[in-house]
Amino acid sequence: MPQKPATSRSSTPQAKGEKIATLLKRKTGASIDELTWATGWQKHSIRGFISGTLKKKQNLLITSSKEENKKRRYFVTEKSQ
Repeated sequence: MPQKPATSRSSTPQAKGEKIATLLKRKTGASIDELTWATGWQKHSIRGFISGTLKKKQNLLITSSKEENKKRRYFVTEKSQ
């Protein structure tokens, strides 16, 4: 019977969640496309993670902005009270 391939730490949901949080904390933030490329998750999964885990469970303040003719960018701006 073939063995399961070894999985790296970066393939775990926790590690991918940390990657999302790190990208959102950058000064430039991140677009959904950048987050899907970095994690391999689908867009609706990224949005759910931002809303459920980062906003509600970790109590982070997530904001977004959209400049004309550019994609929406998401940011972690500060810790909510």
